[in-house]
Amino acid sequence: MVSDLSRRFPNRSTLNRAALATAGAAALGVGYASLIERNAFALREATMPVLAPGSATLRVLHISDLHMMPNQKLKQNWLRELDRLDPDLVVNTGDNLSHMKSVPAVVQSMGGLLARPGLFVFGSNDYFAPKPKNPMKYFKKEHRRVLGAPLPWADLRAAFTERGWLDVTHVHRELEVAGVRIDAAGVDDPHLQRDRYDTIAGPPNPLAQLKLGITHSPEPRVLDRFADDGYDLVLAGHTHGGQLCLPFYGALVTNCQLDRSRVKGPSRWGAHTRLHVSAGVGTSPYAPARFCCRPEATLLTLVPAPREETTSGRGSAAVESAVLGR
Repeated sequence: MVSDLSRRFPNRSTLNRAALATAGAAALGVGYASLIERNAFALREATMPVLAPGSATLRVLHISDLHMMPNQKLKQNWLRELDRLDPDLVVNTGDNLSHMKSVPAVVQSMGGLLARPGLFVFGSNDYFAPKPKNPMKYFKKEHRRVLGAPLPWADLRAAFTERGWLDVTHVHRELEVAGVRIDAAGVDDPHLQRDRYDTIAGPPNPLAQLKLGITHSPEPRVLDRFADDGYDLVLAGHTHGGQLCLPFYGALVTNCQLDRSRVKGPSRWGAHTRLHVSAGVGTSPYAPARFCCRPEATLLTLVPAPREETTSGRGSAAVESAVLGR
């Protein structure tokens, strides 16, 4: 009988070895996520059919969620290299700061990109510093926001606008870039309930070849408004792509009301509007880890939409799949 029980139940030394192995694997995972993948910056590329028929191709660099700390030299050097991509337009969807002294680091990191046409809105971590929080709160879509000390967002805004970038917070901006006429509008951060879509409500200029919506957090209530008004493309950040993801499953949370299937990359929102969510470049200093979700910027190649889609609001599934690379 004793022999049978021994075979059925592992002894204490076996349990100890299993516990040590589990702890070791967990330590390796944490080390990889915090030391390696968090700094394994990547460039994502995607082609999106959103322009009016006959338009020239437009290359847009979408950057988001830098969460910059002054001493993050590796991140700063990688960002400076992005200017070599020679984008026609840069769109920054917020959360640039994580420290009171981060503005110079962000500006220097943007480098030559600030000499290119640019559009931006801000996110919560442009206005307020991050604070430690219980990570389990991210699994509750409705939870009390924990805000830190005010950050020098006005200084960052001045630095961007002095170099020619346009703040699209609650305003329309019309510009021509690389031969493409753009009507762009944005909202303040929906994550903090600062969005006031009514200030930009209504259809954009019908003569624009690209009708572009910009927001930090991709909250469905805001995306619906952009789609209802006829925007071709909406750019957002905030989600960090889930930040900590599982193989073959993906993101555990989105940190907003957006569903997990759209947590990063291109997708559709309604019949006509496309959405692109950046997985972002950084992390909060209080959660400095990424797993199965590398930090990234995205080079979007915008091309004319199929003619049947521009007339009916629907494109063929085959065209959609081919162009989005799915």
